[in-house]
Amino acid sequence: MSKTTCTYWNPLTPAHQHRWQWLDGLDGQVEQLILSHDPVTGEISRLTRFHPGADTQLFGATVHDHPEEILILSGHLWDEAFGMWLETGHYASRPPGEVHGPFRTEEGCLVLDLSFPQRSVE
Repeated sequence: MSKTTCTYWNPLTPAHQHRWQWLDGLDGQVEQLILSHDPVTGEISRLTRFHPGADTQLFGATVHDHPEEILILSGHLWDEAFGMWLETGHYASRPPGEVHGPFRTEEGCLVLDLSFPQRSVE
């Protein structure tokens, strides 16, 4: 099996609002929309939307055993681990084991997130 595919569509239109899902424990703050997924490898492409005032401090920092890439599409997001505000256009290609977060935003933020669990460090 391979990663799901689709033709052109605009996930940001109101017609697709029903596809967004709240992240566990972050109802009303952070939601995701899966763009494509490979159920065998776990590879995923998604949008993550941080609503104004979102704060993930209760969950602490995050670290993965696999690489991921992120691109800030709009807004501002504070990354505590790096002590910096991320803004539209900021990109990161995170290696396995890189600590990031917790995150907070005042105005909201939209992030493209690509995750590659099949490339885990064992």
